[in-house]
Amino acid sequence: MHPIIFFSKMDFTQSNLFGYIEDLQELTIIERPVRRSLKTPEEIERLTVDEELNDIERAVYLLSSGQDIQGTSVVANLPVLMRQNPAETLRRVLPKIREVLHVAGVEMQLTAAVSFLTVLQEESVSIHTYSHSFLHIILQNLEHRDAGVSNAWLETLLAVIEALPKETIRHEILNPLVSKAQLSQTLQSRLVSCKIMGKLANKFEAHIIKREILPLVKSLCQDVEYEVRTCMCRQLEHVAQGIGTELTKTVVLPELVELARDEGSSVRLAAFETLVNLLEMFDADDRSQTVLPLVKSFCEKSYKADESILVSLSFHLGKLCNGLYGIFTPEQHLRFLEFYKKLCTLGLQQENGHNDNQLQLQTLEQEKKYISVRKNCAYNFPAMIVFVDPKNFHLELYSTFFCLCHDPEVVVRYTMAMGFYEVAKLLNSGVYTIHKELVTLLQDESLEVLDALVGHLPEILELMTNGGENSGSESKLLSVPDLIPALTTAEQRAATSLKWRTHEKLLQKYACLPHIISSDQIYYRFLHRMLTIILTNNVLPVQKAAARTLCVYLRYNRKQEQRHEVIQKLIEQLGQGKSYWNRLRFLDTCEFIMELFSKSFFCKYFFLPVLELTHDPVANVRMKLCYLLPKVKSTLKIPADKLLLQQLELCIRKLLCQEKDKDVLTIVKRTVLELDRMEISVDGEQLEKEKQQNEGRSTNVSDKMFEKKRRDSKTSSALSKNVPLSFPGSSSGTSTGKEGKKSKLVRSQSFSTQALHPKYSNIDKCPNRSTVTGYTSVSGMGKSSVLSFSDDSFRTRSTGNNGNTTFPSSSSLATSRSSANSADQKNNGNKESQSRKMSIKNRKSNP
Repeated sequence: MHPIIFFSKMDFTQSNLFGYIEDLQELTIIERPVRRSLKTPEEIERLTVDEELNDIERAVYLLSSGQDIQGTSVVANLPVLMRQNPAETLRRVLPKIREVLHVAGVEMQLTAAVSFLTVLQEESVSIHTYSHSFLHIILQNLEHRDAGVSNAWLETLLAVIEALPKETIRHEILNPLVSKAQLSQTLQSRLVSCKIMGKLANKFEAHIIKREILPLVKSLCQDVEYEVRTCMCRQLEHVAQGIGTELTKTVVLPELVELARDEGSSVRLAAFETLVNLLEMFDADDRSQTVLPLVKSFCEKSYKADESILVSLSFHLGKLCNGLYGIFTPEQHLRFLEFYKKLCTLGLQQENGHNDNQLQLQTLEQEKKYISVRKNCAYNFPAMIVFVDPKNFHLELYSTFFCLCHDPEVVVRYTMAMGFYEVAKLLNSGVYTIHKELVTLLQDESLEVLDALVGHLPEILELMTNGGENSGSESKLLSVPDLIPALTTAEQRAATSLKWRTHEKLLQKYACLPHIISSDQIYYRFLHRMLTIILTNNVLPVQKAAARTLCVYLRYNRKQEQRHEVIQKLIEQLGQGKSYWNRLRFLDTCEFIMELFSKSFFCKYFFLPVLELTHDPVANVRMKLCYLLPKVKSTLKIPADKLLLQQLELCIRKLLCQEKDKDVLTIVKRTVLELDRMEISVDGEQLEKEKQQNEGRSTNVSDKMFEKKRRDSKTSSALSKNVPLSFPGSSSGTSTGKEGKKSKLVRSQSFSTQALHPKYSNIDKCPNRSTVTGYTSVSGMGKSSVLSFSDDSFRTRSTGNNGNTTFPSSSSLATSRSSANSADQKNNGNKESQSRKMSIKNRKSNP
């Protein structure tokens, strides 16, 4: 194919033109398969199904005359059909599936195995019906020529065995298994028999297993094919659990000893792993006389002759050493320890001190095996600490620990970071010996290592600072001198990477630092960094994690100057920030403050700044504020926070009156209903004090009123002698009622004269809007209602001459109350003056 080259001017010479034509022809050939893949009208007709058919009829039709892809779809939909109509599905659809599976391809076979298992798990039919209808189909397809299909059906059968009754298992599975396990059967049949044997061993009593299953097990352990011997050897663990300790010792152990000396390496490996897993079932004599010699021989041969077995050996070495700990002699103990140390450096250095120039080049496959061995050694390191005793760690294993933490492969260091907490717990008071490795892993170049270490970082740091000899608060930093630079470096590296989840996780774990290092160190090295992350980072989970950690730092900071500085920055840079995104984060931060601090702290510093966001020009900010208002109200306590409650009511009132965004207004209405159902906590002690003060103030006012009444009564008596007229409503009882009303107005006026916050003192009156309803403001005790709606649809209130909406007076709104009180006083004064004028006029007219 000639390459198509574009020049500034196209060359249409004859040779180049023919090249272009050839290219176009080849492109045409490429497109032909695409055209051929389109369905012809005849094919479309064959794929078309009558829409009037129900699900069962459609399934039967597609299985009978449809294509393979349609039949596969029906088989995949079998669990749905069983849920909808199990009787018809079993009668009509399942027989068709059984017929189709004889000639079905791999895809339909795999789909059927999964569908049959799903029907069993969903319990669409009883287990008796399932075994009668489905079990025979599963058994027929177990020996499929495709290994993948055979394994899929085997997994389904093993799951079915768990649910089947014993008699069904005996007749349908165990009895046919005797013939299937014979040497005359195919390799695939014998392999399937081995796995079924392991499953059946836990379904019957020991005497039945001994009589009917163990002879088959022995036969398969001596099979001529190493694959069968290996498979049966791995099932011996399940067989041993089914027959108990005594039969395991007399039957299973001799078979394992023979298989451990098998000529096939895979058979020996399976025997070794099974021995390790069954160590707890062997007594001390069996371990020392039978198991230990086998393990020693296996280790020596694998290290010198067969390096492929080293991967498995290194993985089980920790469990093996601790399982045989009680029978080791000091020499054997040292030999196994040295063997472990060699595996920890396998592939990094060669024996006898040869340098790299004298070594032959290692193959890539060998290198992968060596890396896997060192990773397994890192996984087993906590077990090896138990093996040598934590008191001997520094002498026996510290150098190995150092090498693994500095291994050139990330996967090895990652595994060490995952197990670092376990190591620290085991060392306990000696944990200070590994602080350098902690700093090393915190500064690791791979974020995967850092992520693995961070999972238990708070626990590790606490052990580091309190577990060693230097446990006093004054000497916390002495135990880990390089900790703070390592922590700051780790955070900065996580911040500059694309792995924001690691950064978020790190910031969340850094909330433990107040228990680890001093408050000043946190303030100068971490607290301002958290604020910077909130302001500059673009990932929301990271910002929230930084905000919460900052609040924790503020919670444990006892220096008032530093506290006030941080609070001021939060309000100015977040709450009053130019970016609406920062103002949203301010609300998140306030939510964390309400979670971590006292209610009084929030009310003192953040209540009014939060309410200021009701004026925010961005609808999203106002909407988020509305969602937060119930939590904000829950921080109030009556009567101490009565003024703040008034401010909250006024802000909600303004939102209801002036909000233009329909989404925000909907949230406001919902919030008001929620606020109406909330109860405000009451400070009983403060309430009693205020009650006493009010009673004292009321007594003084009553004394003054009584004196005034006495003087007025003298004047009235003098006038009554000259003017013996009486008017309705001028009796002594009425006069007393008026004076009592004046007394109440004075008490009410004392609350209305309290000054409001300057930012809310000039709130505009609500315009006449049909969406606003009457509200009830209860600033007293018990259930407090900021705004209560009669129903979800708002009704229009009556308006005055000026067109503004008028609201009923509220005891919690100072402005409404003061205006109402002044109006009442004026009205009362006018009535009294009119009454006096009328009395004098009547006296003059009647001399």
